[in-house]
Amino acid sequence: MRIAIACDHGGFPLKDTVIHTVVGLGHDVIDLGTDNGEISVDFPDYAYKVGDSIQRNAADRGIIICGSGVGACVAANKMRGIVAGLCHDHYSAHQGVEHDHMNVLCLGARIIGKSTAIDLVTAFVNAEPDFDPRFVRRMNKVKKIEEFGHL
Repeated sequence: MRIAIACDHGGFPLKDTVIHTVVGLGHDVIDLGTDNGEISVDFPDYAYKVGDSIQRNAADRGIIICGSGVGACVAANKMRGIVAGLCHDHYSAHQGVEHDHMNVLCLGARIIGKSTAIDLVTAFVNAEPDFDPRFVRRMNKVKKIEEFGHL
């Protein structure tokens, strides 16, 4: 699987941990920056890079890291076809993929530590979407909201 990874300056402290975890799980990393935690950059720019790589089929999934994870999640979810989830626990990281077909994991580097990041990335990457009719029905409703602004 090809995983696009990006962060702003707030997420930079976890970036190497996330990259090493993905590579260690046998997947390809597309590193979309930032490459410096000392220079303030804007999280929407990096959320866009990850979402765009998924939309163009250059990546299968993405991981975005910012300080809290909230901004990255908000920005990514504005993009058509992106289902981003902010996860700080193991269950949400895999269940978001399985039930909600999440394709972007958002993490907060100022909220979680390295060991939790490793656990969450592992759960996210190893999870597979479940196409049980009830999950498909729910995600079709989400797609309808995305397309038309209502159910």
